[in-house]
Amino acid sequence: MRIPELFKSGKTVLSFEIFPPKKDGSIDTVYKTLDGLSDLHPDFISVTYGAGGSLPGASTREITSIIKEKYHTTSIAHLTCINSTKADIDRIIEEFTESGIENVLALRGDLMPDVEPKHDFLHASDLISYMKARSNISFSGACYPEGHTECDDLDEDIDNLKIKVDAGAEHLISQLFFDNSAFYRFLDKARAKGINVPIEAGIMPCVNANSIKRMITMCGASLPEKFTKLIARYGEKPEAMRDAGIAYAADQIIDLAAHGVDGVHLYTMNDPFIARRICESVSSVIKS
Repeated sequence: MRIPELFKSGKTVLSFEIFPPKKDGSIDTVYKTLDGLSDLHPDFISVTYGAGGSLPGASTREITSIIKEKYHTTSIAHLTCINSTKADIDRIIEEFTESGIENVLALRGDLMPDVEPKHDFLHASDLISYMKARSNISFSGACYPEGHTECDDLDEDIDNLKIKVDAGAEHLISQLFFDNSAFYRFLDKARAKGINVPIEAGIMPCVNANSIKRMITMCGASLPEKFTKLIARYGEKPEAMRDAGIAYAADQIIDLAAHGVDGVHLYTMNDPFIARRICESVSSVIKS
C-alpha cells in the first residue's frame, strides 16, 4: 500500500522505525525485532538507510521487502542522495521496482567532512523530482519541528519544506522532539505555507540519557524543563530512566492524539520491549 492511503481513514496513523544491523551485527537481530513488533500492528514500518547493505540480506531494500512480503505490513525504505550519482539512483530505482517497494523516504543524508559529496543531488527535493519522473514510487520526506540545524530559522526551513512537497513528497515524518508545543507551532506555520500533506510526529523514547544527549546535539531539539528534570533525577539509574522515558513518550503521544495529529512515528531503536510498553499505554487513545 502507498503510505498516503493510510491517512484517508481519519484515524491517528501509528508507524515504527527500525534500522539494519551494523557491519559486525547479525541479520537475526532484525528478524527478532520484526517478530517482536508485528503483533503490535503498526500501520507501516520504515527502514533506515544502510549503504548498499552491510551484510548479505541486510540491506534497506531487502528488509523493506521482507516487511511487506513476510509480515504483511506496509513498509517504506529510506534513501539518501548526497553521495549518489544519477547512475546510482537509476540502479536503485530498478532494484526497488523489482523488489516491489512502493514507498521511499527521500533524504539528503548527512554531510561528512572527509567525504566529497556528489553533485547530482544536493537536496532531497532533487532526488524526489528525479525519481518521480522515472518510477511509480510514493515519496515521503523529513521535516524538522524546530528547524533544520543548517537553516537560519524555522521560516527558512519551512520554505525549503514547501519546495520538497511541491517536488512530490506526499507525506512527511518529523525529526524527534520533546516539546509538543514546538511541534504545534511548526504545524501551524507549515499549514499556513500551504503544506497540506499528512505530517507525522516523530517520537523517540528517552531511555538512555547519554544517547539522547548525543541525538539532541545532532538534531538541535530543545529540552523543556520537565524533560531536563527527568534526566537529572533518573539519568544515572538505568531502569528508572527507561520507565520514566517510556512514560514521557506515552504522555507526548496522548497529547498529540488529543490534538488530532495525522500520525505518530515511533523511533523504536530496534527494541520491541520499549515499543510494546508505549503501545500498551496509548492503544485505546490511538484507536479512538
